[in-house]
Parts: sequence; structure tokens; C-alpha cells
Amino acid sequence: MSHSNTARMIDYWTARRGSALAPARAVIDPAEFSDVITQAFIIGRERLGVYPFRLAGGLLEDLHRRTLLGYDLMNLWSTGDRPKIQAAIESALQTGEAMVVQALGRTLHGQEARLELLLAPLADSSGRINRLLGLYQPTSPLFRLQNEPIERLFLQGIAYADTGAAVPSPLRIAAVDGRRIA
Repeated sequence: MSHSNTARMIDYWTARRGSALAPARAVIDPAEFSDVITQAFIIGRERLGVYPFRLAGGLLEDLHRRTLLGYDLMNLWSTGDRPKIQAAIESALQTGEAMVVQALGRTLHGQEARLELLLAPLADSSGRINRLLGLYQPTSPLFRLQNEPIERLFLQGIAYADTGAAVPSPLRIAAVDGRRIA
């Protein structure tokens, strides 16, 4: 079950989407979710695996203590989690399905806070789905970070926003005795 702010943002996105695969960026009005604007972000797809922030609210920049405009979202994630995040983003961009990512934000000294990230596809003016509207929702008290910046995000789970069903992990190559079987 998503946090109430995430659920409201999903409802907003769904209403703007209508019967389209994804709503147009032009129909997204930040004034309509001004109470969570500091938690909102938009990322674009530069190329496979590169998703720069086009917009980042103040809470995100405060939590990471950096300017995020133009910064690649993938660089916030642990190396081992990047393929799964990339697969979820690419799936969302291809299918138009919004995803909710459960994450653990960790500081350099090991303090942790839980976060929920919404990744909801958006279309550009030509109708191409190439960006995502997001929300960074803390789900545990931020004082746990002891005023230190989050250095890395660690994936805890990914679910489809509409059903809450877990998103399957990307396929991996399996081998037995050196022979590829899957």
C-alpha cells in the first residue's frame, strides 16, 4: 500500500492520463500538487540507462545535498540496483505503467531512512513517452539520517502503481556446466 501522498499523485496522474498511454507533460500543473512540490521531480530519458533530472524539488536536493538538475538519477542508486531500476524505468516508458519503488536511503556513515518513489510516464508534445513524473516520499522519520546527506539508494521493491503487484525482476542468463540454459 502506497503512502497517501503517493496515492494522491497516482490519482492525479491517472486523471490527466485519461485514455492515453501516458499524459502529456503539458497537462501536468504543479500548482495542483503544490503541497508536495518540494518532493516532486521529472526525469528525462537521454539514452538507455541515462535519466537526467529535468526538475527536482527542494526536499530531494536537501536529502542528497546537491543540485540535481541535469544529474543522472542512476547515480543515486547502488551499483547492484541500477539494472533493476533501469529495467523498471524502461518498462514504464514502453508500457505507460506507473511504478512505485521502495528504497532505503543510506548516508556515508550508515544512517538510513525509507523512501517511496513514484515513477509515472509522461509524453512530450509529439506524443513520445520519454520522461517520468516522480515523487520522493519519506516513509520513515528523516531525523534517522542525523542531518547527513543520502549517499546511495538501495532498492527494496518495485510494484505497479495501479495494482500494487510486484514488478518481476529482469531476466538473467543462467548456465549449467558452461552451457547457457536461459
